[in-house]
Amino acid sequence: MSLNDRSGTLILLIAISAIIFVVLGFFKAVSYLNHYEDKAVAVQDFNDNVLAWFAMPAGFNDLLSKPWTFFTHSFTHTEFWLLLANMLWLWTFGYILQNLTGNRKIIPLYIYGSLLAATAYLLLVNLVPAFAHNNVNQVYYGASAGVLAIATAATTIAPQYRLLPLLNGGIPLWILTAIYIVIDFATIPVSGGGLGHIVHLVAALTGVLFIVLLRRGFDGSDWMNNLYDWFINLLNPDKPKKGETVKETLFYKTTQQPFTKTPNLTQQRIDGILDKINQHGYNSLTAEEKELLNRASQEGL
Repeated sequence: MSLNDRSGTLILLIAISAIIFVVLGFFKAVSYLNHYEDKAVAVQDFNDNVLAWFAMPAGFNDLLSKPWTFFTHSFTHTEFWLLLANMLWLWTFGYILQNLTGNRKIIPLYIYGSLLAATAYLLLVNLVPAFAHNNVNQVYYGASAGVLAIATAATTIAPQYRLLPLLNGGIPLWILTAIYIVIDFATIPVSGGGLGHIVHLVAALTGVLFIVLLRRGFDGSDWMNNLYDWFINLLNPDKPKKGETVKETLFYKTTQQPFTKTPNLTQQRIDGILDKINQHGYNSLTAEEKELLNRASQEGL
């Protein structure tokens, strides 16, 4: 699968989330089998020994011991219906954004939305007393922040983009995005005291800011795409060396001409060459005419 394929980028994001979900589901089942007599113990065992390796912890010290969770949390789901909803929204808004900007903005936007939302979460639970209670044995995970960034980015570019155009002229993109945001915010648990709403608001604003900066000439996806291209080229042994062109590397390694031009040998042409010798001498002939004359003598013309 290539990231240059039309849907390759979206399929990659969905595939990563689906694979992690299957892995977590397997170990969750193992935990329940090992502690079938006590569901609470099974859940705790799964959270402590499996989920903790994928979800981002709320405490700075815990995060330092598992820094990769700062990235893996955005692909982590433990509930099937939440995974399905997030992936459907991701496909919907990602496909629209792909039509508007190409597919090299999707992954950077997803990463920006996820990481900035995660950063906001860490700062709030560790530095704001009102959210400090969320720092106790809590983890943060899910694709919602990345999907929100993609949704608001696509809507900022073309709020009047029409979906289902055969349905009374179509539904404007901004209406679909508004519906998505309402559903997303309504499903955030209120037990966090508004923490989840603030974090998702940061993700939504990330998508808007990305497009605002893009319109002003700053493309935040460039460095990620360049890094990706560099890494892929590093693994490509057929890539031309620095300073060499593809033509020089792959095609022009011989000193011989690729073909030799052989003029037609006719009696009329020979007669013309002989007339030229009579008038101007043999030395007036070109190399081609001398070659023709030599061929004619060999062939008896």
